Amino acid sequence: MGSCGKLAKRAVDTDMPVMVQIQQLIRGAKNAVSLAQGVVHWQPPKQALDKVKELVWEPSISRYGADEGIPELREALVKKLRQENKLCKSSVMVTAGANQAFVNLVLTLCDAGDSVVMFAPYYFNAYMSFQMTGVTNILVGAGQPNTLYPDADWLEKTLSETKPTPKLVTVVNPGNPSGTYIPEPLLKHSCVEGNHIVNIFSFSKAYGMMGWRVGYIAYPSEADEFGTQLLKVQDNIPICASILSQHLALYSLEMGSEWVVERVKGLVKNREIVLEALSPLGEESVKGGEGAIYLWAKLPDKVDDSEFVHWLAHRHGVVVIPGSACGCPGNVRISFGGLLEDDCKAAAGRLRKGLEELVKDGMVK
Repeated sequence: MGSCGKLAKRAVDTDMPVMVQIQQLIRGAKNAVSLAQGVVHWQPPKQALDKVKELVWEPSISRYGADEGIPELREALVKKLRQENKLCKSSVMVTAGANQAFVNLVLTLCDAGDSVVMFAPYYFNAYMSFQMTGVTNILVGAGQPNTLYPDADWLEKTLSETKPTPKLVTVVNPGNPSGTYIPEPLLKHSCVEGNHIVNIFSFSKAYGMMGWRVGYIAYPSEADEFGTQLLKVQDNIPICASILSQHLALYSLEMGSEWVVERVKGLVKNREIVLEALSPLGEESVKGGEGAIYLWAKLPDKVDDSEFVHWLAHRHGVVVIPGSACGCPGNVRISFGGLLEDDCKAAAGRLRKGLEELVKDGMVK
């Protein structure tokens, strides 16, 4: 397939995944350390991993499972949603990670040519999901300058004035890439549940299960037809999430939220370390770190963020995400969850040195 003319226009017109570009950059930069990808440094609970090892030879592990997820996990997730998230009227579908969950939703809800709403800075994979499914009318609202929260007034105006009404509004909370936590009053729901709301969750960060690929969709139990159409999409993408991964998710849930809280506490120091490294940009230039593992930083005026990311990687050996991949050129996203404290200090030292040079002398070759 040497000619783009033979390829689907949807695929050709979709942005190249920024993480693929970042991985290539890391391989090409000598001894570069990553503050780019959104990962955590811990593994799943040892007790859960030990239980999973015992299951490897079970015949059911190698077979297909129910499209919507193994019953035991779905039952545990419904209980978790009620107790921890106050979602009491939701059904569950287990997916191969949250990204696949989002693609399921787009394919179930949107037709080519529909309009949808996002807020910048947006999550790059969500934007790509719209592009590759033919949703080209992507209405992007700016975040509020001081907080990066979605502009609720702009949203209300857009929904009332755009005809036909946008099919879907995407909000990520806690924010990726912004790292901010949107307060409930702004969301205009005392509980984020209703017949017009679908929630997506992931096991990746909380339980260190990035490579195990388990996420889930919580959708209104009363929306039977939605669930039926969702199954069609699910059966044509993964059929079901990995059975072994689903059992690991179940055993991890059994450890309780306290297990997660203990690990998240350890990230506070990492956040402080990286915040200090970003200080050459000025306090007003840095946002986030409130509810997610990300910080969002504005670069000095007229600095090209993509050029800066490459310069920083090759000259100072540390890698971050360019804000242009999130609809906000001139900014960068920094992830502080993937390294142990000592390694985080080393990476932050490189970052600070690079920023000091940038502010004083520019991107010296």
